[in-house]
Amino acid sequence: MNDVTLRQLRAFEATMRLGRISAAATELHVTAPAIGQQLKLLRRTVGVDVAFKTKEGFRPTNAGLELLNAIERIETELNRCGLALSAIAEGSAGTVDFAAVSTAKYFAPLLLARFRDTHPDVRVRLLVGNRRETVARLAAHGADIVVMGRPPRELDLVVADIGPNPHVVVAGPDHPLARRRSVHLTELLDEHFLVREAGSGTRSLADAMFRDANLTPPPASIMSSNETIKQAAIAGLGIGLLSSHTVQAEVDSGRLSVLKVEGLPIVRRWFITRPAEIDLLPAGQAFWDFLVEQAAEHLPVLSARSRGKKR
Repeated sequence: MNDVTLRQLRAFEATMRLGRISAAATELHVTAPAIGQQLKLLRRTVGVDVAFKTKEGFRPTNAGLELLNAIERIETELNRCGLALSAIAEGSAGTVDFAAVSTAKYFAPLLLARFRDTHPDVRVRLLVGNRRETVARLAAHGADIVVMGRPPRELDLVVADIGPNPHVVVAGPDHPLARRRSVHLTELLDEHFLVREAGSGTRSLADAMFRDANLTPPPASIMSSNETIKQAAIAGLGIGLLSSHTVQAEVDSGRLSVLKVEGLPIVRRWFITRPAEIDLLPAGQAFWDFLVEQAAEHLPVLSARSRGKKR
């Protein structure tokens, strides 16, 4: 059966359904000899008789009936596949690999949910990692679209701004500075800082916050994730600079407090990016366009009482 062709199967199906080679030839827009040749090739390939001739026309043998059942299934699958391919071409179906740095994991699922509202047949796979892992994935073309705060300059990328990324200093609700209406940056030098590993976006920003003020960063404990920093701050182990999008739930529930540090929040930007040399498939382009046009509407926003004067 490996050598059976779709042309042979369709010639056979039309002949069995219409009863005559000439009628099958007319329907398939070929000559009668061409249909006869396809039927001979089919018989030779399958090794058994699949049809016999009567006064009323051609009829299938038992083997032919099995073949007709298989042809029906094949045509059904081909039609289904055709519809799926059309949907992919139109951007209404397909798969998109969406990578996010760990800070973005707190709002990325909401973006996926809102996109699915209008594109229910597009499957978006969310891939979360730290900055180093995400940059490596981007360089290796391991994701269609990446969301991050600092797209690497050494790669040839297409980049789009999708919204603000405010950073604030947080502490446990019982921290003495949490009750202050204003906190000067120098007062943080006496605090124990909770930071991410060197090279992470929030770590670089925390170091720059002090460096830009000509201050030496205070003693710090390195934490493996933003979640660990939050839990450590809640437990009273120190304070940390984090994206407000990371701490939205804890601040709203009262488990964390945003310190009203002068000059904060530090507002950076969220970007989506992708390799410049690779064109997105329609589903990916639809997701890209959604992020550019609507992502900012779905980013978390801290309550007004938690925000200071931004810089």
